[in-house]
Order: sequence, then C-alpha cells, then structure tokens
Amino acid sequence: MSQPITRREVMTLGAAGVLGVSMSNWLDVLAARASEGGNRPTKNCILLWMAGGPSHKDTFDLRPGTEQGGPYRNIQTNVNGIQISEYFPQFARLMNHAAIIRSMSTPEGAHARASYNLHTGYREGQGGIVYPSIGSIVSKELGSETNPMPNFVSIGQRSYGSGYLGARHQPLIVGDPNRGVENLRAGINQAQFDSRVGLLEELEQGFHSTHNANTAQAHRTTIQRAVTLMRDTGTQAFDLSREPASSAAAYGTGAFGRGCLMARRLVEAGVKFVEVTLGGWDTHQNNFARVRQLSEQVDPGMSALVRDLRDRGLLDNTLVIWMGEFGRTPRINQRGAQPGRDHYPRAWSCVMTGGGIRGGQVIGRTDAEAATVVERPVNTLDFMATVCRALGIDYNRQNIAANGRPIRIVDRPANPVTQLFGA
Repeated sequence: MSQPITRREVMTLGAAGVLGVSMSNWLDVLAARASEGGNRPTKNCILLWMAGGPSHKDTFDLRPGTEQGGPYRNIQTNVNGIQISEYFPQFARLMNHAAIIRSMSTPEGAHARASYNLHTGYREGQGGIVYPSIGSIVSKELGSETNPMPNFVSIGQRSYGSGYLGARHQPLIVGDPNRGVENLRAGINQAQFDSRVGLLEELEQGFHSTHNANTAQAHRTTIQRAVTLMRDTGTQAFDLSREPASSAAAYGTGAFGRGCLMARRLVEAGVKFVEVTLGGWDTHQNNFARVRQLSEQVDPGMSALVRDLRDRGLLDNTLVIWMGEFGRTPRINQRGAQPGRDHYPRAWSCVMTGGGIRGGQVIGRTDAEAATVVERPVNTLDFMATVCRALGIDYNRQNIAANGRPIRIVDRPANPVTQLFGA
C-alpha cells in the first residue's frame, strides 16, 4: 500500500506548483486513478497507433508486380509462407510471435470518426453518449488502486479518453518521451515550498467551501496521488536517461522509437495500458516515399519493444497492437506529381503480438487487389472483443453511464477472432 501523506506534504506539493494545470494533464490523471484492482495478475496492452491510416498494401498485405501494387517488395518472415514489406526486416524475424489480421473491415472513412470507432468500439454520436476508449476500459477493468503509477499513459499526442467512465480513468499525456513528465520535478527548494504553505492553505479552504463533496474529494485525491507518485521509484520509468545506452540504441533516436522504449519501461513499472502514436500516415500524396520513411521508424522501435518484452519475460502477458484507423485505397491516385493512396476502411490490416495469442499466423484474406475481404471479415466489434478476450476482460460486461443507462463494454453482435487463441 502507498504511505499515508501528511498535511504538510499536501500543502508543500501545492506550493510547488504541482496543482497547476499542465500540458500533460498530469493532475487530472492522478485524480482519476482506477479504484478497482487487487493483487491478481493481469495483462498489459501497448497500442502502437499509426495516425492517418497506414497503407495495408504497402506494409502487411502487399501485391508486388501488379499494376496498382506499388514499388515495394515482399520479404520472407521467420514463419514459412508469411511475407511482409521489405521495410520491416527486423519485425520479419519476430513473426513467430505475431499475428496479422488482413481482413479488417470497418464502417468509418473519416479520420476523426474512424479513430473514435476503433478506440471505443462505438460510432461517434451513437446514443448521444461519449464512450470510453480501450485504454480507459483497461484502466477500469485491470488497473490497480495500490500501484502509484497511472493505469493509462498516452505518448506522442492526446488519446481518446474515459467518456462516461469519468475522470478516474483519463490518460496521462506525455507529449515528448525525451522530456518525460516534467511535473514530477518541483523546480523549487524546500525553503520556497515552506514560504507558500500559508497561501495554499487559504486556497484549499476556499476550494472546499465552494465546491460540492464529489469535486472536493477529487481535488483531495489529486493531491494524495501526486505525492504518492512523487515518492515512488516507479516514476523513474518516465526518465529515459536512466536506460542503459546499449539497450536504448536498439529503439532508434526518433520520437516513436523513444516512445516504444518508454512504453516498455512503463509496463515494467505497472502501467496497464500505453498508447504510442506515430502520425503522418495520411498519404494522399507521395505515398511511397512517406510510407518507406515511416516504416523505417516503426521497424526498429516495434521490433526492439517486442524483443525486450520477450527477453524480460513480459511478452506473454503484454499484448502489442499495431494499427491505424483504416487502410488506404488499393488503387493509386494520380493527383499531382507524387501519387498517393486515399482513405479505405473496407479492407485493411492490423498486427497483434504477444499477450498470449498464437503467433506465426495470418487471419483473413483479401482479394487479388487487396480491395475486398474474402475470408473472415473482422469488424470493429469483433476487433474490440478480440482485444478484450486477449487481456482477460469480459467484453459482455456492462458499465453504468452517468444517466443510469447500462452500456456493454463491447456492443452486440461481437465475435472475437478465436483463431488467435489456443493451440
């Protein structure tokens, strides 16, 4: 259990400025810790989110040598019969741990609506409710109250939040993995702390007298969780300078690779869900040069992450998902001097690694042009149910929205991809 905090520590923390609003939303997250937990072993999830929608036909479902196939070659992976883009050479050697779903088929073709759909399992505006993201669901279902670390961390950009689950399950946002969470460093000395205690006490009294009990309790929780976290050595997971240079080098020097490194460190420290975002995949123009550049960032970062999780005995308990909000058109557009591919939710790919799934396989199949799913279509509900099953979450369970309405974690009908599980 966390150590109790003294009144002096509470006042000192506020005087240090830790109670102010920050770009990382650190305090909101600390006030929003998941309260359901225990000592039972639970799984973790790392979502590698490719914002913009990566071209499936240029990454994990290629058609080289065809008119619309593009210039990329396939390479053989370490699993006989499975081939992927030549720009994922390191990940190709880890395919025995991974499964490619080549039959994703989802309903939304606009970025914001598709991202919302794939993060929550619901369509934006459905029922007039803001639904929780999968990270917030994991926070609620698997998060531990006793671990000082947050349950849900988003690296690279703001993720979708907790919706009707409330502030308790909001993500901590880490904008730049190289800078970590700067709010953990107070920035003033003890004498300066002490000189501000009286002022903070007056502000606290005023706050409690003008806010309702729930708000006041949330504010108190903010302070307590912040102090607990600042005491805990787990916060060192946010400081990448502590990683040995020999292991850090494998992730590369880019922000995405560094985000993958932080994700591994956070999972080791007890964080249940980490999302790492790499943008730039909206390749309406100059698709082939851009996809190559982005793939060359993904391959070392994702591969080092999987290898480290494997070598540290964490891969079976950590599901790593690579995906975006949709794929790109099988046909190459000819607008401008640098051809591209447009939005395409009808048929696309995602990759799952670890988490106890059976690796070394491909789920589903598209036609000769990678344009239509012809075997085992996987819609949004199927995908969300699959992730929940892999993590040990009952996707049929209901949560209660603020209006008293019971809402299923995953709506019906949902059919998890059973091929991923078992021998």
